[in-house]
Amino acid sequence: MPKKVLYADDDAGLRRLVERGLGAHGIEVVTVEDGVRAVERLKQEQFDVVALDNYMPRLDGIATLKQIHDMPNHPPVIIVTGEQDSAVAVSALKSGAFDYVLKDASGQFVPLLLAALTGAADAMRMRRAKEAAESELREQRDRFEKLAVERALLLREVNHRVANSLQLIAAFLQLQGGSSNNAEVKAALTDATRRVMAVAQVHRRLYTSDDVQSVSVDQYLAALVEDLAKTDTTETPVLSLAAEPIDLDPDRAVAIGVIVNELVLNAMKYAYPQQEKGPIRIGLKRVNGRHAMLSVEDDGIGHNVKTLPRSTGLGRSIVGAMANRLGADVVYDPDHHGTRVVITFECAPRVNPS
Repeated sequence: MPKKVLYADDDAGLRRLVERGLGAHGIEVVTVEDGVRAVERLKQEQFDVVALDNYMPRLDGIATLKQIHDMPNHPPVIIVTGEQDSAVAVSALKSGAFDYVLKDASGQFVPLLLAALTGAADAMRMRRAKEAAESELREQRDRFEKLAVERALLLREVNHRVANSLQLIAAFLQLQGGSSNNAEVKAALTDATRRVMAVAQVHRRLYTSDDVQSVSVDQYLAALVEDLAKTDTTETPVLSLAAEPIDLDPDRAVAIGVIVNELVLNAMKYAYPQQEKGPIRIGLKRVNGRHAMLSVEDDGIGHNVKTLPRSTGLGRSIVGAMANRLGADVVYDPDHHGTRVVITFECAPRVNPS
């Protein structure tokens, strides 16, 4: 039920009837004699609902209604008319009236007016409550988006700093390796440098990408393979990459990069002895929708032959640890001529852009 109502009618007797009838229900009623004064009063005070007589001097009900609708946050309007012609009601509703009420000279219409005013006030309260809820939701969404942008900037900065620190560490390792006269120490430090750079490459991609939550593994592997080719001094391998577009979270992308780094380094050292030149192929493709298969292969002497030089086993341990992080097993293809390592792991299905 409304608390405060503005009623405009050029009939003083009806104004008093409405004032008494609505006042009996605890409603404060302000009455004016025409539409001009109704508009002036609305500019000065707030009302829950406005009721307008359709026929008034200077400014009739429909014309007043249109002026009220031009006001910001205007209250709902009820048109009151003594005309039985339905065209008046249609015109009022088309002009934006919430409802209309047929009046009579004896004041019997007051209960109908009360019902219409109550319905209008309730509807307006619900509408404003909905608008307030929507406004709060928009504000919360805007705050969330702002926080998300700030978080992305911070993560990008963190990844930038981490990448720079890792590159600095790699440079120190490279300098130390270059100053050593021990071939085994030099080789170990070179391998360590490549491992550090494999991790640094992920962070480099994160701070140069708009998405700090995932890494495009195909692009990451392309950069990693390029780095491996540049750092190899023997010029014996021919590195090639065939990778389908796959996105992973940074931790799993690091695991993929470290695995590829170790397997490629191993192939560089042992696949083609006596400086024989041969291919090393890296592959990444989707299988069965939710899984991806990583493969590193060569056409060399194989990994089980007796002529294979013995290594420390560190690379194989690293590969096994990274495969465990992916929830996958390391499988050596027994039918491949040379060495072929296959790792199948779960990944999210690709989302096709609409």
